Amino acid sequence: MDVVLIRHPAVSVDAGVCYGDSDVPLVTGPDVSAEALAVRLATLQVPAPRVVLTSPLTRCATVAAALAANFGCTASSDDSLKEMNFGTWELQRWDDIDRVLLDAWAEDFEGARVHGGESVAQFVSRVRTWFDVFEQTRELSPAYVVTHAGVMRVIAALTLGLAVDACLQWALDAGAVVWLRRNDVSMKWAIVRWNA
Repeated sequence: MDVVLIRHPAVSVDAGVCYGDSDVPLVTGPDVSAEALAVRLATLQVPAPRVVLTSPLTRCATVAAALAANFGCTASSDDSLKEMNFGTWELQRWDDIDRVLLDAWAEDFEGARVHGGESVAQFVSRVRTWFDVFEQTRELSPAYVVTHAGVMRVIAALTLGLAVDACLQWALDAGAVVWLRRNDVSMKWAIVRWNA
């Protein structure tokens, strides 16, 4: 089973701004972005998808629709593939967020909801529920999943049996490709490509 996680391309948001599940625009149009991704995927010899799954946020869904059209398959969105909701921190500069609140979040990284949005534990549970269902649906392989860095890190942690915080520092550029493959005999997952 192959799943190819694709981080949305660069967004038109200033560096250092928390944009979680806010619906922000892409820097470049989705057709141009999808074409560049298709070329990169071909260069990496990634198999063509049977389906393209996506976060419903514009920065993902528009690219997913263009990719699906390029490969002649369907695209479908799922709210479970959205980035974490940072509540009142959405669209604020990280540097402008009260240091006391950031420290409180760091002290209880998984459970804190000082911003009023999702806790990390809630976010991980949402993505885990989606992935558990996806993993049982072999006819979707190979699947492309156009989503967000947080979702990609959670899926990587789940498949590799790691704690989510172990994957937080792994680089994931805008437009990054992460190709995961499950051996359907051993049922073990492996990384074929990371941040490609």
